[in-house]
Amino acid sequence: MKTLTLCAAAAAMLLGTSAFADAPSCTAARNDNRLTQAQMLQKLVDAGYSIERFAVTQASCYKMHGWDKDGHRVEIVHHPVDGRIVKLEMSTQRV
Repeated sequence: MKTLTLCAAAAAMLLGTSAFADAPSCTAARNDNRLTQAQMLQKLVDAGYSIERFAVTQASCYKMHGWDKDGHRVEIVHHPVDGRIVKLEMSTQRV
């Protein structure tokens, strides 16, 4: 019974890992080396983004859903140390 449970758990982990293979991993840097969430939000607002949702991902990235200054729907993942874009998805249609 233990073997069956362990095999099922291992299979679930492998399936879960492949589903997130393209998810960016940002950093293991200490929190005092990172931009605060407030600093990152301010950078986004200053750049003209309208923010619908903002979160810290399991991979320690900052993820934002919203609209750019031209009205395009965007989902952007940012590196928490320097704020650079790690992943960008943009709708071609304006809202």
